[in-house]
Amino acid sequence: MELVKSVVDQDMTAVDALIRKQLYSDVVLVRQVGEYIVSSGGKRLRPIMVLLTAKALGYQGEHHLTLAAVIEFIHTATLLHDDVVDESELRRGRETANAMFGNAASVLVGDFVYTRSFQMMVSVGSMRVMEVLAEATNIIAEGEVLQLMNIGNVDIDEAGYLQVIQYKTAKLFEAASRLGAILAGADTATESAFARYGMHLGTAFQIIDDVLDYSGHTEEIGKNLGDDLAEGKPTLPLIYVMRNGAPEHANAVREALTHASRDRFDDVSRAIHATGALDYARNIATAEADRAKAELEGVPDSQAKRALLALADLAIHRNS
Repeated sequence: MELVKSVVDQDMTAVDALIRKQLYSDVVLVRQVGEYIVSSGGKRLRPIMVLLTAKALGYQGEHHLTLAAVIEFIHTATLLHDDVVDESELRRGRETANAMFGNAASVLVGDFVYTRSFQMMVSVGSMRVMEVLAEATNIIAEGEVLQLMNIGNVDIDEAGYLQVIQYKTAKLFEAASRLGAILAGADTATESAFARYGMHLGTAFQIIDDVLDYSGHTEEIGKNLGDDLAEGKPTLPLIYVMRNGAPEHANAVREALTHASRDRFDDVSRAIHATGALDYARNIATAEADRAKAELEGVPDSQAKRALLALADLAIHRNS
């Protein structure tokens, strides 16, 4: 991460200042919830991808700062809404906004953050940028609904799981890296390559997130272990056990998913480890990260390109 920070530190300082400025509202509760979310930290991977992509392709303007903030706003709005839907109580090691301020405030401030992001993107003056972000936010919403429909679904296959995370998570990564290419005036082939880089990276990132729900530590991952199980989410490790595990292991997972219960977490964890499901999921994530890096082969060498390659490795080799 040190290489990444060295390339984007100055720009990220400007982006953070812009985020705080644009979160300002005369409505006190909006300011309170907004500041709470922004100050809770986070990796800021998505805005970093906008900055790095623009730099890797030689962009010299200032719009990458605005779009980096826009991407982070869209991500923040989805988190606010997600935590309400999932009834989550912990994120990034702190109480969620809905736990602190209530569900109604979280949903409404999420709406404010969404709409502020659209005000900001208009200022860039690019119909292509608007098109990309409008499509991304629409597909992310579809992904959220797909995930909701799959709660407790013990029949979902790997392809169905990948569709959910490519819609819900990877689409914003794709949009972030595509926007940098658009700002830099890249040709269609280059823009598409950067978009695929983002999609593969986002897919790898989410798979590892799902692995950490069964292998991480609460103090490191910033949420309670077994949250996915308690929410009835059929993630890749669980799907692998149900398809490949011994009957007692597969049945333990099916029962836990069906009842959306953390009570069977120990049984499920044993089944996951016994079947090698985490190693399988990590291998799938590593293959996605490798595909992401392959998309950058034609990009001239630079600090920004090396940082983008490092992000792909970071997505896999992390504890939070």
